[in-house]
Amino acid sequence: LHVLTVLGEPEKPVRDVSAEDFLRCMTPAEADHEKTYAVPSLADLGLEVEFDVLWPGGETHALQRLDKHFQSQGWVTSFSKTRTVPNSLLPSSTGLSPYLSLGCLSVRTFYHQLSSVYAQSKNHSLPPLSLQGQVLWREFFYTVASSTPNFTKMEGNPICLQIQWYHDPEALEKWRTAQTGFPWIDAIMTQLRQEGWIHHLARHAVACFLTRGDLWISWEEGMKVFEELLLDADYSINAGNWMWLSASAFFHKYTRIFCPVRFGRRTDPQGQYL
Repeated sequence: LHVLTVLGEPEKPVRDVSAEDFLRCMTPAEADHEKTYAVPSLADLGLEVEFDVLWPGGETHALQRLDKHFQSQGWVTSFSKTRTVPNSLLPSSTGLSPYLSLGCLSVRTFYHQLSSVYAQSKNHSLPPLSLQGQVLWREFFYTVASSTPNFTKMEGNPICLQIQWYHDPEALEKWRTAQTGFPWIDAIMTQLRQEGWIHHLARHAVACFLTRGDLWISWEEGMKVFEELLLDADYSINAGNWMWLSASAFFHKYTRIFCPVRFGRRTDPQGQYL
């Protein structure tokens, strides 16, 4: 926050491109242009849609989602990450992380629209738990990653504790494929594999389970799985959070763990998430 105060507000996003910008751009096209150059469907690629598409891609949908959330000024100004629901099948936050990660939504657009909502309110939640705080965490990990050698590895990483993790491919595979035998952990990993998204506290739970909590397997292995399966995977945020949750960097209270049984029972007492 001190750095932000010194540097000042980020620049505003550039003007959006509109159809008018292309009125003078005329390119001859063959009659079969659409057929030849159209984006292939999943069927064209030999793939099938096994689950509902919960995250339609593109800037248009990202802006619609942003506008929908920001219409509720009370929700925006009172947002606190600690009040969100870890066993939610859909985001209890903004659900914009995949769009920010993939470049469908400008983080500057998000930041300045958020600032506009804050300016219209007498009171609003504050970082690090507010919506603004979540953006600042993103920039924090970006900044640290840009100046830290081997940020996505343990070896050669000057800020990461050098820990002798277990090498257990079988246990890792059971965690990755939701076959640990712990219902809460397996439910989270099932949702991740099917939908490409899980709540941030659910991420904390499975990360703690894999590393310092239960299996004692390197955070690098978990980071690779998240990189593969998460729609909002972002290398600096992904690596930074895995170091954090494994108590390898940024956070070293390694005895504070998420119990894979009690935490699930407390947040999902009726077993509806399972």
